[in-house]
Amino acid sequence: MKQPDVLVIGGSAAGIVAATTAKSFHPEKNVMLIRKDQNAMVPCGIPYIFGTLESSQKNVIPDSILTDAGIELKIDEVISIDQKQKVCRTADNTEFSFDKLILATGSMPVKPGWLEGADLENVFTIPKSKSYVDNVKACLEKHKKVAVIGGGFIGVELADELAKCGKEVTIIEMMPHILSAAFDEEFALKAQKQVECRGIRVKTGSGIKKINGPEKVSGVELNNGETLDADAVILSMGYRPNSKLAEDSGLPINEFGFIRVNEYMRTENPDIFAVGDCAEKYSFITRTLKPTMLASTSCAEARIAGMNLYKLSTVRAFGGTISIYSTSIGDTAFGAAGVTENLANERRFEIITGTFEGVDRHPATLPDTHKQAVKLIAARDSGVVLGGEVIGGKSTGELTNLIGFIIQTQMTVDAVLTSQIGTHPLLTGPPTAYPLIKAAEAIARQRRV
Repeated sequence: MKQPDVLVIGGSAAGIVAATTAKSFHPEKNVMLIRKDQNAMVPCGIPYIFGTLESSQKNVIPDSILTDAGIELKIDEVISIDQKQKVCRTADNTEFSFDKLILATGSMPVKPGWLEGADLENVFTIPKSKSYVDNVKACLEKHKKVAVIGGGFIGVELADELAKCGKEVTIIEMMPHILSAAFDEEFALKAQKQVECRGIRVKTGSGIKKINGPEKVSGVELNNGETLDADAVILSMGYRPNSKLAEDSGLPINEFGFIRVNEYMRTENPDIFAVGDCAEKYSFITRTLKPTMLASTSCAEARIAGMNLYKLSTVRAFGGTISIYSTSIGDTAFGAAGVTENLANERRFEIITGTFEGVDRHPATLPDTHKQAVKLIAARDSGVVLGGEVIGGKSTGELTNLIGFIIQTQMTVDAVLTSQIGTHPLLTGPPTAYPLIKAAEAIARQRRV
């Protein structure tokens, strides 16, 4: 029996960060990571395999990240956990004892049982499996008309990449707009317009009823009765936590199917932690349970688990997911952090919003200058920033991260207004009209009324 001190199950983003953090903060401990797949892929890079990256090999995370840190890697599947004996058993019948266990078993794409035709040939999902994705890519090269079911981030990014390769792509989204879970209507509409300008058809307000074809896909039928031709269908209808291993071991699972954890990412068993897509989450703002699955959130949880394995620290705890998203459609990027205006109103927060549109370089006559719009959502009583949305150029991702920091530290709009920033013509918006600060200023004016 092998006896690592710390055993990590799962080798995607959360598993890698959990293992490397555990080794960094507890260098005297033996750390082992077991993953099922031969290769680990960059999760957020998967849509780009179908266009920009050209090959899945360019999206593989090197094993040296683990081995160079002194972490032992084993390719196998853990099939059982004995909590009492503190032993895991793998598919090749090897047993591993552990002192501390971190579950990072991730998630699996949803393939709804109610959807007629979901098992037809040329119907695909997008898991984090290199071999499966390679097969999807090879199959899609033979087909022209692709229907993407789901207008979330993965669906939109995948559709955009396929359109770059000359495919006729249609996004089907049951919500009124694509990306509407992350953005308010005015921002979601701009994203949708950008997608349509790139030659992608968007069908919103009606979900899919069934996939047509006796054996292979021939088309899709929508709930509104409309039928669309399609040679292939990609189901991008969300993911569900891969928590069966934990559940079978007797660990509690919440109503969304996630492994229950506390703010230290610890399960009811003090020697077992869970992080990433399989682990329970709640909102930093609303304090409600959330089904959010983001690599960035997963890595934050993994760092917290790795640091708290042997000794808990109240200053190294997870305060809830801020749901920080960003994506790029062509040369226009979109980002969001915290709550949207719609969600804030739904949760009965009394809020004020402020929006400002400027530029991401100065002067605006510089080459490659992009318009930059920032919207902030703040509590009316305190002025604390609860959410933000950004449209702009390549700096959008980091500006969205900045808004995430503002939310997590519970900064007020007054604190934002008195913050010092550095600017440069080629890198940022102008100091005289920095869109983030001007959006805060718009809220401050309303609070004085």
